[in-house]
Amino acid sequence: MTQEEGKPTAAERPPIVGTVRNMGEPLRFKDVEPLIGFSAESIKGGEKIKIWTSLALTSDQSLFHHIVENFAGVVHKMAQKAGVRINLHRADTVLLVLKPDNTAELWIDTAAVSLRCAVKRAIKAGAAVFEGDIADVTGMSFPNVEFGEKDKVLCIFREAWRFGFAFDMNPDGKLDLESFTTTLGALHRELRYRHLYQTIADKALFARLVASGWFPFVEIITGEFRELLHHEVAGFDLAEIEQTIIAKFDENRLRHILDRWIAKPHFAAKSSLLKEAIEAFISRKPATAIKILLTEIEGILNEAYRAAHGGQGAKLKELLAFAEASAAHRAGSSNTLLFPVAFGHYLAQNTFANFDPVAATGTAASRHAVGHGAAPQDSYTMTRALQVILTLDQLAFYT
Repeated sequence: MTQEEGKPTAAERPPIVGTVRNMGEPLRFKDVEPLIGFSAESIKGGEKIKIWTSLALTSDQSLFHHIVENFAGVVHKMAQKAGVRINLHRADTVLLVLKPDNTAELWIDTAAVSLRCAVKRAIKAGAAVFEGDIADVTGMSFPNVEFGEKDKVLCIFREAWRFGFAFDMNPDGKLDLESFTTTLGALHRELRYRHLYQTIADKALFARLVASGWFPFVEIITGEFRELLHHEVAGFDLAEIEQTIIAKFDENRLRHILDRWIAKPHFAAKSSLLKEAIEAFISRKPATAIKILLTEIEGILNEAYRAAHGGQGAKLKELLAFAEASAAHRAGSSNTLLFPVAFGHYLAQNTFANFDPVAATGTAASRHAVGHGAAPQDSYTMTRALQVILTLDQLAFYT
């Protein structure tokens, strides 16, 4: 519990430009009783018991509260034994590292925290990063905390009015720190963007959004989508908010999107067409933008498929499955903000929806209806054009 005489703590050392440091030192404990996990069931003495050695929970789950109360009890017992007063109830981030020599480090809002994110634009080192720049969150870590291969780790953190909790008791004696980082990132993502996950899970709400041509597209998930969602949930006419969203896609923003596309080899092969489509949208010519982009989406997917399969192309059903699998692979999970499974549904129900030429059910949202000239003239709107742009942009993050 004491520092080496004359040696400054991390908080006392002067900062070095371009580096990250912890806010302070951890509380260190000796002779800690070995913790192997948390019980998965209630049993009587002498019976066999199932034990969780790793788990990830949010405060939305009832089990969270039972386990965290026990975790807090373990921590307070260690502190009491060492004669230290702590208060976990006011903490935002608590990290407990149990060492194989029965010592422990307890970080209470003192360890530097790093989020691993996918971003929408190129960002230079040291530049400000805004939430609108975030496309996905794939990890959460403690870059200045030293972890040993045989360590055990437990972490509870606050995000807004909810909490995440994860632990790895390292039963194999080889701590998988990357897996723990990914787990914490998933918890952070699910807590911070809970409204997006709830939208996807609500089948009726999601169906209404898809029918309107909307989806939590990467470009709008941290901005315009929340307001759009509020209008849909409230039962308001979406037309008003759609015009507000369209106005936010000025020439500068659309140029950034175009640059993102052309940076991809399978998009770059069609750069002239894509540029013409974006210029058409800027000039408020939605029919031109829609006809170009909707008829090129399948081709761009095929280019990406060929690049991944030795030049071999595929039919639409295989291409849609490829898009889903590519997104999950790139993000490391199918449960990220890219929502690959849900987007596959969106593509099937909207972009590549079949139409009845006799009943005239096609609209400018459907590639098939547009390609066959079966979409009514009044369905070629700026809203539909923007949705097509955002659909293609989504695929740029997938492949």
